Amino acid sequence: MSNHRYFVLHKPANMVSQFVSPDHVGLLGDLQFPFPEGTHAIGRLDSHSEGLLLLTTNKKVTNLLFLGEVPHKRVYLVLVGGIVSSETLSQLRNGIAIRIKGGGDYVTSPCDVDIIPRPNWLPKGKSEEYDVPRTWLSIALTEGKYHQVRKMVRVAGHRCKRLLRVSIEDLELGDLQPGKVREIEENDFFNKLRIRNWKQTDKTIDDPLVKIR
Repeated sequence: MSNHRYFVLHKPANMVSQFVSPDHVGLLGDLQFPFPEGTHAIGRLDSHSEGLLLLTTNKKVTNLLFLGEVPHKRVYLVLVGGIVSSETLSQLRNGIAIRIKGGGDYVTSPCDVDIIPRPNWLPKGKSEEYDVPRTWLSIALTEGKYHQVRKMVRVAGHRCKRLLRVSIEDLELGDLQPGKVREIEENDFFNKLRIRNWKQTDKTIDDPLVKIR
């Protein structure tokens, strides 16, 4: 029987996806949740982004989720300034050229983008304090370049005001509030992430030949 543990966190804004940092920033340890020794974040959200962040004591999950042959769908809710036109939606859906780390342009893969009502379960952020035109989008991706969503909407002519990840495959944030954590059972965790080979692989993120995206 596995002794590993798995957690879903609604990461609030202005917090990095780390327990330690040389910088003076909000840390996961500030949440005052009794995470067991060896817990780490699976992937990351930048400090300004919010929403679904997975944590575990199982080192091999990062490779299984982000370095497997089958890409995993991630859904983001994005608040942008201004009114998004149908032409812009088409541009975002069909692929848009963004600048990537190291220089050069990258054309994003086709993805699902829709205009949605404001999520009524979500506490309002500072970017929503003023009565100005804005649009909420739902963007579903299977790739994850550095700051990809923010760059996509910026190139399309809109500034990203707020960004929340709400699901990875079938594992959803649900109505979990900012800063709150829930623990999830191991089989349920892997089934909802659609990771089928987790019992067979022994490769871990300690492998120096593995590069995490």
